[in-house]
Amino acid sequence: MSATKAAPTLEQVLRRPVPSHIAIIMDGNGRWAQKRGLPRLMGHRAGRRAVREVVEGSVALGVKVLTLYTFSLENWERGPREVGGLMRILEQVLRQEREELKRNNVQLRTIGRVDLLPPHSRDVLMETRRYLEGSTGMTLVLALSYGGRAEIVDAVRRIIATDRKRRVPLSRLDEEFFRHQLDTDGLPDPDLLIRTSGELRLSNFLLWQSAYAEFWVTDTLWPDFRRKHLYQAVHEFQNRSRRFGRTG
Repeated sequence: MSATKAAPTLEQVLRRPVPSHIAIIMDGNGRWAQKRGLPRLMGHRAGRRAVREVVEGSVALGVKVLTLYTFSLENWERGPREVGGLMRILEQVLRQEREELKRNNVQLRTIGRVDLLPPHSRDVLMETRRYLEGSTGMTLVLALSYGGRAEIVDAVRRIIATDRKRRVPLSRLDEEFFRHQLDTDGLPDPDLLIRTSGELRLSNFLLWQSAYAEFWVTDTLWPDFRRKHLYQAVHEFQNRSRRFGRTG
């Protein structure tokens, strides 16, 4: 759990190695709105500033990959008004932030069953990816229509489909082979996983990839999350001993 002490500065954090890959479960938008007597969608809109803060903060830190849990497979079960509003917010953010992302040399990638998104949302997503094609800096990964269990099932389906075309020897079916079938193929596993709003669960996010991620949880609701919280999380990460199941 996060501490209440003052957050370190960027300069202090940069004195030690930072995580290569940070993943964030952005939770608490609805509660933020309800506390203020506002519709839930206002909480999702308010979360936009937090997204910009963590993207710019991660770029400043030199993070190589930032993955944001943007829309889960389970989120499709919310009311049509909220789902439609979330898709509109996604489109607005992609359109309005793409120039800033390009200035920060940010690449864009997605994981999840993106084919389930409305056609217009997919078009805006593809337009933004093309717009950022020339970027060579941090990779921003949006987990859209994503579920960790579904990702593993899809990976198994790919292996079965491959096996029908050409026999895959059992000796090849190891962890390294399997990781190449996942949506995150080519990306490092997350070193640090941040969750806002105080909840203590993975919520079906990066189940395979988070096997040895360090967790950092804050009671701060996502719309109130700022760079100082990011730097605090990274600073705490830097003070942990990562043993990966081995002795120190």
